[in-house]
Amino acid sequence: MTSRRKFIAGAAVAPAAALATPALAQSQIKWRMQTYAGPALAAEVIVPAIEMFNKIAGDRMNIELFFADQLVPTGELFRAMQSGTIDAVQSDDDSMASPTEVTVFGGYFPFGSRYSLDVPVLFNQYGLNEIWDAEYSKVGVKHISAGAWDPCHFATKDPIRSLADLEGKRVFTFPTAGRFLSQFGVVPVNLPWEDIEVAVQTGELDGIAWSGITEDYTVGWADVTNYFLTNNISGAWAGSFFANMDRWNELPEDLQTLFRVCCDQSHYYRQWWYWGGEANLRVNGTKMELTSIPDSEWQTVEDAAVKFWDEIAAESETKAKVVEIFKKYNADMVKAGRPYRYG
Repeated sequence: MTSRRKFIAGAAVAPAAALATPALAQSQIKWRMQTYAGPALAAEVIVPAIEMFNKIAGDRMNIELFFADQLVPTGELFRAMQSGTIDAVQSDDDSMASPTEVTVFGGYFPFGSRYSLDVPVLFNQYGLNEIWDAEYSKVGVKHISAGAWDPCHFATKDPIRSLADLEGKRVFTFPTAGRFLSQFGVVPVNLPWEDIEVAVQTGELDGIAWSGITEDYTVGWADVTNYFLTNNISGAWAGSFFANMDRWNELPEDLQTLFRVCCDQSHYYRQWWYWGGEANLRVNGTKMELTSIPDSEWQTVEDAAVKFWDEIAAESETKAKVVEIFKKYNADMVKAGRPYRYG
């Protein structure tokens, strides 16, 4: 009789459990997120963080991740997120063409940083977080957090050993970096991320100024370029995690906190992955020859950056405020001396 009662009770519970499963799945929060990065790079800079989030969130929330240009072109990411077509984005402000006063400072703002640690300090200790939060709140987007990626170097088919060698070079780069570099004869070219390798092979591009050497090797660009210029125009790319404001506000506080924690873990991972990778591949990499422009000549580029900053500052009050923060920060680093700044 005991076994019979257990069987009947189990049979009664089973249909109820079966009905509960679809209901749970139906109530699960689902986000679609797109990154600026292609699959090979995304495997390092975003996939682990999203896998971690989904694992911890369990049945409560799931984020479906898409790579560069899979849902919309990178240049349309902001609009798609603002409208709710995409719920969240990993990108720099510059590449996704966000209509804010701070867009020009995302990606590679010329000589705004020298090392990757400069970026989180600028945001967390020098006030950039508050400015970004205010600017994106105006346009219905939540700026979640900013972090550093790699420095910006040229990877080219022909060697660059002087500023004259830059003349006429067709280069894939970021909008603001391209605007700055054009004064040295560089011809900025805008193409979908996945087309870059082939464009170099076919001669449509002469080179790339989009990353450091770690990404050159990771995404295959080191296979189609021959030289790596050790001079850089920025010590670290500044990129962020963003979300549609309504989708963000709908999340319970603990899921918001979990997302922030996973973003922070992603930022931390990149700090050592890029820092160690850049050095390792310069020393042990076999695919590209290192070249350099003499410091005395490269000073021309650094001096031009100071003028460029002032041009940007003249465009609006908010831009002027950000430029002042960059100036204050870099002046403090020079005064602090080694190891913060050399020379």
